[in-house]
Amino acid sequence: MPVPFESFLPFVIIASFYCVTASGLSVARYYSNDKKPTRYGLDTWERQMMERDRRLTGSKRGQSSEAVAPAIFSTNSVWYLEKTRTH
Repeated sequence: MPVPFESFLPFVIIASFYCVTASGLSVARYYSNDKKPTRYGLDTWERQMMERDRRLTGSKRGQSSEAVAPAIFSTNSVWYLEKTRTH
């Protein structure tokens, strides 16, 4: 007859690996977001503002306190990256 606590050790090992993996993913997301919480439920406006912030500061979570955008921002556009079709 099996002992009821035989399965306890494998369960603890599996659960600890799940916890380690989840914690590692959480830490990786935290540091990739410039040490700020992850954003959820983003709409189109928030995504556009994140893209603007990325082009201004180089980071999608960074913000600039300058009142005037740098001169390079006038030509720094996403549209230049699209390839045009020629027929």
